[in-house]
Amino acid sequence: MRRENPRTQHAPDAAAGADRRALVARLREIVGDRHVLVDPADVVVYEQDGSILQVLPEVVVLPASTAEVAAVVRAAREADVPIVPRGSGTGLAGGAVPAEGGVVVSLARMTRVREVNLRHRIVVAEAGVINLDVTRAVASGGYFYAPDPSSQAACSIGGNVANNSGGPHTLAYGVTTNHVLGLEVVLGDGTITWLGGRAVDVPGYDLTGVFVGSEGTLGIVTAAALRLMRTREAVRTLLAVFDRMDDATDVVVRITGAGIVPAALEMMDRTTIEAVETGAPVGYPRDAEAVLLVEVEGVREYAERAAELARQICTRGGAREVRVARDEAERQRLWKGRKGAFGALGALAPNYYVQDGVVPRSRLPQIMREIGEIGRRYGLRIANVFHAGDGNLHPNLLFDMRVPGQLDRVIAAGADILRACVAAGGSITGEHGIGLEKKAYMDLLFSPADLDAMARVRRAFDPDGRFNPAKVFPTPITCAEMRRAPATLPAGLWI
Repeated sequence: MRRENPRTQHAPDAAAGADRRALVARLREIVGDRHVLVDPADVVVYEQDGSILQVLPEVVVLPASTAEVAAVVRAAREADVPIVPRGSGTGLAGGAVPAEGGVVVSLARMTRVREVNLRHRIVVAEAGVINLDVTRAVASGGYFYAPDPSSQAACSIGGNVANNSGGPHTLAYGVTTNHVLGLEVVLGDGTITWLGGRAVDVPGYDLTGVFVGSEGTLGIVTAAALRLMRTREAVRTLLAVFDRMDDATDVVVRITGAGIVPAALEMMDRTTIEAVETGAPVGYPRDAEAVLLVEVEGVREYAERAAELARQICTRGGAREVRVARDEAERQRLWKGRKGAFGALGALAPNYYVQDGVVPRSRLPQIMREIGEIGRRYGLRIANVFHAGDGNLHPNLLFDMRVPGQLDRVIAAGADILRACVAAGGSITGEHGIGLEKKAYMDLLFSPADLDAMARVRRAFDPDGRFNPAKVFPTPITCAEMRRAPATLPAGLWI
């Protein structure tokens, strides 16, 4: 189980085989036989996340407690093998792909909500708790957990922390780091410790903030103390329909410029609408160039006033129609289309490649035109569904992996989109992390000195580079190499 380039195939020698058997035996002592997977038929489901990158794991272990995670980390350290933490596997940047082999540590069995304290507006949830289940645990008391990725019914709190995930309501409430008060973590030597606390402001270095968004490279998060928010008195949701994308993106700037801070401001283009209405129709107009989903909330008087102002801005900005959800059922139907948009794209192509760039809101009209031009240049269809309010784009490049040459064009087009975002004053990720997929583009944003400073922070926590190697920082293993490695993608699988 030595570390090696995943493309390289070696026949295991006797020593490596003996080491591997010893490690597997030790892991089975820790978590039980049924929770250590080594058979290719069992580990194949852990070979990738939501990205297009895949490497077959050597060993997958599923601990059920923080103590078991710590024991697994110590065993991996003694065997000198990498450790790859994994939440629900819904990430989109290859962050949970075991690029250098070793032990994949799935937190899927750590699903306890350890504490609900509504008086102090805190939940303590284990890493494997599904995002939506946090809100379900407190909704009857009048509270909710704000970060809500589109995958919130499947993604885990541990994965959200690793990637500093956002979601449609990031515009008003911020991303995960704004809602994490403290973290229980397992460090490289198996030490269990808490970072941060249960107060909003804890003296000293913000080590919780350092861990959030570190993509599993500093240690393993096993539980998080999360801040809750009070359910708003009133919510108003509008769907604005546009015949021109430029009008839709201009309206986003006008709404925020008018002083309204919507809870959500989401956009879908014609291709995305087609996918949604083909798969599970919710009533979006198929002939629209774009639709804008606007949600405002707060005390009743404010919500009513803000919704009316948003409606007027949309109408003056060129919307041919503005629908206001009449009741909760209609509101849920409108959101069902948005939340299910990524999955619906499977109706249009066998594969799609999700990008995650960010631009300043004022550059949305420009970047949407550039994305359209990139699609035409590479002969690719691109569906756009994104968090327009905070400038977080999700161009989805539709393709068929079985067609020779298509994947090469997709990778090249994705890189051009990220370069365009950076050139527009933005970033290469808004909420999905760097992982394997984007590490080659880190130098678009950071100088060698910047990257060295980050690497020194990493070494302070993980001097051996054992946690999630080959992620975040540029290394000789590139995205292009990784995506050529697999030959096992089942025909017809869409990603």
